[in-house]
Amino acid sequence: MSAFDDDDEGLNEREFEENLRLFEDMLSTGTVHFFDADDIEEIIDYYLQWVNYEMAKKAIDYGLERFPFSSIIKIRQAQYLSSQHYTHEALSILNEVEQIEQNNFDLYMARGFIYSQMGLGEQAIENFKKALPLAEQKDEVYVALGIEFLNDDKPDDALYYLKKAVHLNPKNEMALNEVSMCFDLTGKSEEAIAYFEKYIDHHPYSYLAWFNLGLAYSRLGLFEKAIQAYDYAIAINEQFSSAYFNKANSLAQLERFEEAIDIYKETFKYEEHESTTYYYIGECYENLERYEEALVNYNKCVKLDPANADAWLGIGVVLDALNRLSEGIHYIKKAIEINPNDPEYWYVFAEIQQKLGFIEEAIMAFQRVIELEYPDFDIWLDYSKLLQQEGYADEAMENIMEGIKRFPTVAELYYRMGVLFMEKNLRKEAFEWLSKALEMDYSKHQDIFDYAPVLLNDKEILSLITAYKK
Repeated sequence: MSAFDDDDEGLNEREFEENLRLFEDMLSTGTVHFFDADDIEEIIDYYLQWVNYEMAKKAIDYGLERFPFSSIIKIRQAQYLSSQHYTHEALSILNEVEQIEQNNFDLYMARGFIYSQMGLGEQAIENFKKALPLAEQKDEVYVALGIEFLNDDKPDDALYYLKKAVHLNPKNEMALNEVSMCFDLTGKSEEAIAYFEKYIDHHPYSYLAWFNLGLAYSRLGLFEKAIQAYDYAIAINEQFSSAYFNKANSLAQLERFEEAIDIYKETFKYEEHESTTYYYIGECYENLERYEEALVNYNKCVKLDPANADAWLGIGVVLDALNRLSEGIHYIKKAIEINPNDPEYWYVFAEIQQKLGFIEEAIMAFQRVIELEYPDFDIWLDYSKLLQQEGYADEAMENIMEGIKRFPTVAELYYRMGVLFMEKNLRKEAFEWLSKALEMDYSKHQDIFDYAPVLLNDKEILSLITAYKK
């Protein structure tokens, strides 16, 4: 761009600002000013862009009164109507425009976005494709197509069009970020790394490319490499708060909690204080067993976002760690109220109820964890232990049997079943279960003595273990 181009751009901007001032002056004072169709179109676009629909309507009404045959003003009227959810009226106007002018890029883009708003993806895509040969900047249309395919849960198709957008316009930041999302949704993290490394070869100062490369490394658990990528993004754009946040996440994954806390706090220099950031800072302090500081940050989180159930749970867990159980239960209940279908919350609730001696409540909570299909096998072990301690031996065995049906390859459940049979003095059945467990995973045989230390003196049990030693 030459110096003359810069001068022209600055002049056009000043002319627009003057036109906008005159238009608003006309509305407030009644003073008559003349605007040509291009002027009024720019004014309408400005108001639509800044979501000032009241002023957009006034500008559209003015434009239609003076330029009743202007296709572009009619298209803007349709866009305004769709923003007010009058989609059928908007489509009717666009159909009228199409009867007169069939090669109008704005017409097909506007209609595509309206169909998208209505959830009619196929019709939206059809219109975006009609707009494509008419577009001066085709990357914008490819982005629209990509996002529509994403809305339709077709990330592979979306990726195809978004890559085209980036190829045509490497500076299209929306396309670049959406490409990264598609790689995530399709699980193509290795391909994402190759893609962004190639992009960086040609555009080494793209902080977004370095950031998205970091995301791809993070998804593969390559947190050291992710941190390096985020550092490059920060070096290029030191105010890029998302890079700090994700770098902190990677540090936390590496259990470098002190460093993570410092980097999370860096984000506050470049963006408003986010509740989620306080939550993660609290989680780092909790992992460091600095419970008072964890409590401070979890409380800051819920003050900014009272609906953050994880933070309420965090407060409850930290109070438990501080031996303030009776206080902690209140906050765990709060988390469950917000998100009643999270099995993790019910699991914590069950354990604390058990600690407080409220056995019936603990049993009900454990049952709720199972109903909600908790994904790990440890729930069956903990629940059976509670049942057995409370004298419900048969129920404990039934519970472990259900666990084995869900997790037939987990040796720990077989060890537990064997010990339960031993406690009922059914030695033959016990040895069958323990033999299965030893065959599945000999290294876990210490579980036998964790469940029942008295069996350390049982010579037959010790012989059985020795027989499976390799």
